[in-house]
Amino acid sequence: MNLKSRLLFFVLTILFYSCDKKRVFDEYKSVGKGWNKDSIVSFDLPKMDVSKSYNLFLNVRCNNDYPFNNLFLIVSLEQPNKITKVDTLEYQMSDVDGTLLGNGFTDIKESKLYYKEKMKFVKGDYKVHIKQAVRQTGKIQGIETLNGITEVGFRIEKLD
Repeated sequence: MNLKSRLLFFVLTILFYSCDKKRVFDEYKSVGKGWNKDSIVSFDLPKMDVSKSYNLFLNVRCNNDYPFNNLFLIVSLEQPNKITKVDTLEYQMSDVDGTLLGNGFTDIKESKLYYKEKMKFVKGDYKVHIKQAVRQTGKIQGIETLNGITEVGFRIEKLD
C-alpha cells in the first residue's frame, strides 16, 4: 500500500469513527500475517448499562492471501456468573468467484460479522475469547496458520 492510499485510509477511518454514534466498544488486535490455530484473541469488555440492549459483532480484517471461502470461529463469552458460553460460528468471507467480501478500498477488507443481537448484560466483568477453527475439507486437523487474516476485533453497538 503506497503512502497516498495509507493516508486516504487513515483519514476515512477517522471520519468514519467520529460519526459513529452507536459504538460503545470497538477494539482490534493484530494476529500478524497469519492467525495461528493456538492463538486466542481476547477482549475485556467495559461495564455496560444493564437497562439497555446491545448488538455484538466480530470484526475481521483480511487481505487477498486469505485462501478460503468461509471462516470458522470458536467464540467464548465469559460472564460474571462464572458461566462461559461457547459458540462455533461460520461466516462467508468471499463470493462465488473468490472475491473477498467486506468493506475497504485497498486489498484489505474489513468484515463486520454479527455475533449476538439484542443482548442484555448483567453487572460484572465480561471477557470474550476468539479462536480460528478453519479446516480443509476432509481433514480433521485444523489449519496451522490461517494466512490473510491480519486483525481481529470486537465491537458493541447500542440499540436505538
